Amino acid sequence: MSCPRKWHINAKDTIMSNDSIKADVQANFGAHAQAYVTSASHARGDDLARLIEMTEAKSDWLVLDVATGGGHTGLALVPLVQQVIALDLTEAMLHAARAHAETKGAQIRYTAGDAELLPFAEGTFDLVTCRIAPHHFPNIDAFVQESSRVLKAGGVLVIQDHLLPDSKKAGRYVDAFEKLRDPSHVRGYASYEWRKLYESAGFAVEHTETYVKAHDLVSWAERMGCDAVTIERLQVMLLRAPVKAAAWLDAKYAGTEAATFANHHILIRGRKPS
Repeated sequence: MSCPRKWHINAKDTIMSNDSIKADVQANFGAHAQAYVTSASHARGDDLARLIEMTEAKSDWLVLDVATGGGHTGLALVPLVQQVIALDLTEAMLHAARAHAETKGAQIRYTAGDAELLPFAEGTFDLVTCRIAPHHFPNIDAFVQESSRVLKAGGVLVIQDHLLPDSKKAGRYVDAFEKLRDPSHVRGYASYEWRKLYESAGFAVEHTETYVKAHDLVSWAERMGCDAVTIERLQVMLLRAPVKAAAWLDAKYAGTEAATFANHHILIRGRKPS
């Protein structure tokens, strides 16, 4: 698979139906499911450990990991809770995550489902987690509202995802960079937008923090199947980034095989009222 060759840094977002966006997600991640199981930036790191710490998980909890991807969050939670249910829109991703969990001897229940229409009864879970996935959701409000619905009173929602700068212009540039690599990327959100999403769903935001992840540009792009032309265009975007976007991306060795950049993540914890 190749990323699209047509791109416009300052173009308005293309309006797509939710079904079309979700079909792109399934196609993109279905084709590269195993790469996300083995991806070092997803499988381990201080950010994953910190997310797990922020859950303050308890041994009698029932946990839902939404858009589980390679299944790494669920695997990390298994020793700490009673049961983990891992949900993903993409069947191929679920198969890859299940196979990986079986090699670890982990007992996780896997189910296919939509983050914006969770197939569970109201008040089922003590904890909902979602790591590095909501930027793919066409209706982020629906996901946060659904998380609230399936949580018990006093339940906790912990999310890690891409973070955009507060500057809207810089944010649009960073989003365009992400979307060039991965057409199923819908958009990221700034910290103030995340807080509003939580509060609009009735959550009390208890804690937020940010985390910066460094990436090797070429391997990051190749993991999503980008061809040489698209990788070159990503290099150009790093080289030509406006001042605020350039500071956010913090590119090094741009234009070379050794190019690196940074993306920023938010970790946010909220509690449903008791």
